[in-house]
Amino acid sequence: MHRKAATALFFSLVAILPLTAGAETQVPRSQSEIAFGFAPLVKEAAPAVVNIYAKIITQDQGRSRFANDPFFDEFFRQFTQPQPRVQNSLGSGVILSEEGIVVSNYHVVGEASDIRVVTNDRREYAAEVILADQASDLAILQLEGAKGLPHLELRNSDEVEVGELTLAIGNPFGVGQTVSSGIISGLARTGTGGGQGFGYYIQTDAPINPGNSGGALIDVNGDLIGINTRILSRSGGSNGIGFAIPANLVREFMRQARAGEVEFRRPWAGMTGQPVDADLAEALGMERVDGMLISELHPQSPFVAAGFEVGDVVLAVDGEPVNSPSEMAFRLSVSGLGGVSEVTRVRNGQMETLDVSLIEAPDAPAAEPIQLNDKTPMPGLVLGRVNPRVITQLQLPLSATGVVVMDPGPYAGRGGVMAGDILLGVNGAEVTAPEEVARLLQDSGRWLQLDLLRQGQRVSLRFRL
Repeated sequence: MHRKAATALFFSLVAILPLTAGAETQVPRSQSEIAFGFAPLVKEAAPAVVNIYAKIITQDQGRSRFANDPFFDEFFRQFTQPQPRVQNSLGSGVILSEEGIVVSNYHVVGEASDIRVVTNDRREYAAEVILADQASDLAILQLEGAKGLPHLELRNSDEVEVGELTLAIGNPFGVGQTVSSGIISGLARTGTGGGQGFGYYIQTDAPINPGNSGGALIDVNGDLIGINTRILSRSGGSNGIGFAIPANLVREFMRQARAGEVEFRRPWAGMTGQPVDADLAEALGMERVDGMLISELHPQSPFVAAGFEVGDVVLAVDGEPVNSPSEMAFRLSVSGLGGVSEVTRVRNGQMETLDVSLIEAPDAPAAEPIQLNDKTPMPGLVLGRVNPRVITQLQLPLSATGVVVMDPGPYAGRGGVMAGDILLGVNGAEVTAPEEVARLLQDSGRWLQLDLLRQGQRVSLRFRL
């Protein structure tokens, strides 16, 4: 939607100019200018923000006090069968195209079985999730039969500055569409909003409450800065610390959804790192406390292929600063797959920029997962070879090798085996391939011992068959 005329009228009355490079900032100079407020901006932007009502069916597992007892569990299992339970989820969303593409949070709609979207003018649409990613907490919806809808334009969120005026639009507590105002309080916030290592947020003091999730954070031009996702609060209400997912990541989600992707695909770094602090900067001979120190690299990492080594300090990706692993993950996700990023590093006091290929985590050597059959004591157990793709999927250490549990199945899971366990041995015999595990399990006697590596700790489980 184009709102240049309305925006120009608004700023001519309130005398506030967009906070972009080289622009002069003024404040309202009269009572009439203050009284006019944000009304024209809200009138243009609010129709593109929707209310979302979702139903999520979960299996409510009744728990017995004897559920973990290997003897009594068999007797009480019939009384603790999972029962379907319907959870109602309330949130917000933002229309991104006139044909009804909507962005919201994964935690609002990601696992929903029935989604209804209500627009500002009370039209109601059924919606389907076409792309979702739990780690990023984003989901793209398609409204059925929608056309000609008002929508918001995405701003380059890397240009947002601390101190800019902003509005949050959503449906807090289900009371109806609500607008709150504030400023941008901080940028590049990581590790504060949840997620699985991909958290990278814009912080605002515009009041955000439950139900605002998935709603819009807009600038004074009516462009989308980010998607409101979380708050920091002890009471459950707004304390003036809210977080939004930057619009640049939303743009990449939108691109992949239109390309027909059903799962979000992000480039793989194949590295771990840590922020450079004052002590590290001094030890490395750096004049500024800046960047992320590479502490581990997978041999198949594209950074290795580009010439990076452990001990290098990454300063920027495509000219944008990087100071943490979460920030690195965000920059690569925004860049998308298939291209090349310019990554700036410091080594031995020398700065240089190298080209890094943006690839997915390779499935090499092939994981070749197998599912054990009824001839073994653990039918349903799924095993595979560890490779970069499996490491990424199961969040394993980069150094992981060997055979991994991809799905414990009903029997092994009941005995304490978990997805992500590295299987070291069966009955004292070392294993290096899923086929070896299947053979040893099939030939086991009355007792079975599994030696596992779980989160760096060795674990042994014994079973009586």
